[in-house]
Order: sequence, then C-alpha cells, then structure tokens
Amino acid sequence: MKFCVIIIDGASGWPLRERRGKTSLELAETPNLDRLAAEGMLGLARTVPHGMEPSSACACMSIMGYDPAIYYRGRSAIEAAAMGVPIDKDEVVFRCNLVTVKDGMMFDYSAGHVLDSEAHELVRALQSELGSDTVRFYPGVSYRHLCKVKGRPGLLAADCTPPHDIPGKPVADFLPRGPGSDFLLDLMERSKDVLRSHPVNRSRISSGKAPATMIWLFWGSGTVPQLPRFNEAYGISAAMTSGVDLLRGLAKMTGIEVLDIQGVTGGSDNDYARQAGGALDALGRLELVLVHVEAPDEAGHGGCIEEKIRAIEQVDSDIVGRFLDAGLSLRMLVMPDHATPIDARTHVEDPVPFVLWGPGFAGEKEGKFSESDAGRTGVYIDRGYELMRMLVQK
Repeated sequence: MKFCVIIIDGASGWPLRERRGKTSLELAETPNLDRLAAEGMLGLARTVPHGMEPSSACACMSIMGYDPAIYYRGRSAIEAAAMGVPIDKDEVVFRCNLVTVKDGMMFDYSAGHVLDSEAHELVRALQSELGSDTVRFYPGVSYRHLCKVKGRPGLLAADCTPPHDIPGKPVADFLPRGPGSDFLLDLMERSKDVLRSHPVNRSRISSGKAPATMIWLFWGSGTVPQLPRFNEAYGISAAMTSGVDLLRGLAKMTGIEVLDIQGVTGGSDNDYARQAGGALDALGRLELVLVHVEAPDEAGHGGCIEEKIRAIEQVDSDIVGRFLDAGLSLRMLVMPDHATPIDARTHVEDPVPFVLWGPGFAGEKEGKFSESDAGRTGVYIDRGYELMRMLVQK
C-alpha cells in the first residue's frame, strides 16, 4: 500500500456574493476530487485548535499528524530550519517580508511577488546596510525572508501583525506594538532608505511592477520545536514536495525527505504536472508522499477569484488526476490546511473539507469536494492531526 497527502493550501473559503453564493471549491470544475468525495470518506476537520493562530504552520503541522497544541512554537523558527539558519538560546528570528506600502496603505504584502533573484539582491543590500553583530538578514523565497536578532529575547513580546492581514489598510494602525517594538520599528523604518533607490526597485518601477518599499517584521519565534521523527511516529517512510520554506522546514524537522523538483514554486507559476511526476517517482521507493500546493492561498490573499479557481482546477487535473491514473494500490488524504476566503484575504480558523480515499474508506456515492457537501455528511474530526493516523492505519 502507498499513501499520498495532497494539501491544497487555502483552497477553502466563504460563499461569494458575486458568484451566486458559491465558494471557490464549488465554482471549480474538479471531476477527480469529486470522484474521491463520492467514493471515499468526505467530511470536515479542524486543523487549527481553538484559540491558536490559523497559520499554515499550525494547520499543516496538524495534517502531518502532529498536535499543534503540543508542538507548535512559532512559524519563523520552522522556516529557519528549512533554510539551515541556526537559532541560539539568546537569539530570536522574525519573518521579514518585502512589502509595498503606497500612500501609507498596505498596497501589496508580497511586493508584487518579487522574483527570487531580485529579492536576494535586496536582502543582500539590507544585510550590508543594516546588518551587524546583532542583526542578520537571510534570503528566502520571493518576498519571504528572515531577520535574526541576537541578545534581545524580549522582542518576542512585541505584538506584530502579518502584512497579508491588512490589504488596503493604513499601516500606521498595524505597526509592531508593545515590548521590543521600538527596535523592530527602527529596522523597518531604516529599510525604506536602503530599498528606495536600489537598482532592482528602479527596474521594477520602470517595468510597471510594484517595488519593495520596506521590510515588514512579524511572526517572531525563538527555539526550534522538537518534533518526533515521522517514520518513528507512523512507521513508514515519507517525502514532501513544496515550493515554500515553511513546509520544507516542517519536513526537515520530522525527518521527512524534501524533494527537489524543478518548477515547483509557491505561486501561480507552479508546474503542477512536474510536481506530481516527482512525487510519484518518490513513491517508487518510499511509502508516503506529501504534496503541498501554495497557489490557492496566494490567490486568496490577493482577492483573485479566477486565479484561485484555476489553481484548484490544476491541482485536480494535474495532481489528483495523475495519482488516480498511476495504477497504484493507494490511499489518499486531500484537503486544504485552512480557509483563505476571498472576502477576508487572510486565514480563518474555520473547519475545512477533507476526503480519505482508497481501500477501507466508504463513500456517499454522490456529492462534490466542497465545504457544503462535506458538512452535509455529518463527519467531523475535531482533532485534525488524527487524520494521518486514519490514513496509514493497517
């Protein structure tokens, strides 16, 4: 028996008034997902424990079979693990986004989804101008980077807001507050001068693209959490494919092999077919593969209905369809990690639809992979981390 987990990041959402009250999942043409829903166990699951932040770190940890209430210690430390950035006891690390602020408003939390090559030049400039024995910047993927601070553990008490939570809102209302905030605000303010005249930004502006006008510091965390190794917890070998450091970090922390597949990205340019092909190749020598697709979440943050629908449909055709056609003795778990409603443009903690498919999972024989049909089944898993055990049980 082989096992596959497909995480359609942020695919769930709320009914859209402008689309006859349908969600993106309901609007998408998903014959393969609908087949799984009809033949397998369809229901709703809570991936984010009550009272915890509805982040992908928390929710994906749950899908991977780990209770976030026990193991979650912050997102930036997980990304640091993916990037090979050590965190000493007297150090804290923050997510450091490149953002576009225009007329005092959060115009774009991703600086126009700045390219890796452009972003790395900007981060090198930040390190050259603002870096010191105390502060160091580390380049990541696109707009997502890290800033590590030494000797100031009190910074973890600062109240910081993720930039994707405030699209189109005045940034002055959401700047870091509380203990340690002055230090963070100073770095954010000084970054403006570094980025303002940088050749990368001049080139982006001349091409009609959003420039990176400043850094935004948030999601601070300290020591990296210690998670049990996946093969010891579940007794099977596993690999993961993802275009973002967060998921790669979770994989490394749990001893899951990270697949390096060309064309896999964290955006709409993801090569879905190549990602599925690489995952299937890994199943030739391993027992389980996790396939994480970031694009629907990015579209949700951007408020892009059509882009979100298109990403869901590509997951259905190019990933789910290829696994179904592979002729394997296979069990599958497919679900979003959390909801990213178009109207909210950020994560919410709503339960999400899931489907368990394959030998041992009976279906309803009708329905669609959607929030409403999943709710109608009456199947509800309050502790989402239990789904992994259900998938791999003998």
